[in-house]
Amino acid sequence: MAERLVIVDYEAGNLHSVERAVAHLGAAFATSSQAEEVAAADRIIFPGVGESASAMAVLRRTGMDQAMHEVRNAGRPMLGICVGCQVVFERSEERDAECLGLLPGSVLAFRPDRQHKVPHMGWNEVHFERPHPLVAGIPDDSMFYFVHSYYPAPQTPEVVVGSTPYGLQFGSIIAAENLAATQFHAEKSGKWGLRLLDNFLRWSPS
Repeated sequence: MAERLVIVDYEAGNLHSVERAVAHLGAAFATSSQAEEVAAADRIIFPGVGESASAMAVLRRTGMDQAMHEVRNAGRPMLGICVGCQVVFERSEERDAECLGLLPGSVLAFRPDRQHKVPHMGWNEVHFERPHPLVAGIPDDSMFYFVHSYYPAPQTPEVVVGSTPYGLQFGSIIAAENLAATQFHAEKSGKWGLRLLDNFLRWSPS
């Protein structure tokens, strides 16, 4: 039986860019807003733009919050992008949102200064903190595309695969067991973003 890849539709935007990128890579997928279909998937991608509180409201209303936990607990690969990266943690400073809690940690607001405007928007480098299948074949300090005002602050530094400077060094690629997440938009990050997505589609967590 063919693997079931599901792109999660939770009204958080940017869905079509991810669909186009995955289709470009030649992968078969379904897009779903149904909790049962998400829970039954062999692999999921949950992208998003917008803000964590609204995203979490939709996830809870549809039951997809529990579906995400089922996928996580079953050890099936899951990838969060942008807001999809932020909601995997316990809490966000953005409207004091309670998030999924798939990883310990919080999401903090950038503090603007003369050199660093908020939102952090545009291309920036990602320095690899440790090897991981998600970044196989991608040069260290490659550039990826960001649009965000909040950043992940994991409780355990060991989950940070890649970090990015913007007034401080924040985790921009997170991975633990079967869960991976990128604060940048891999689907808008050119060939290295596509390589990362392709790596995810081939990834079999042990």
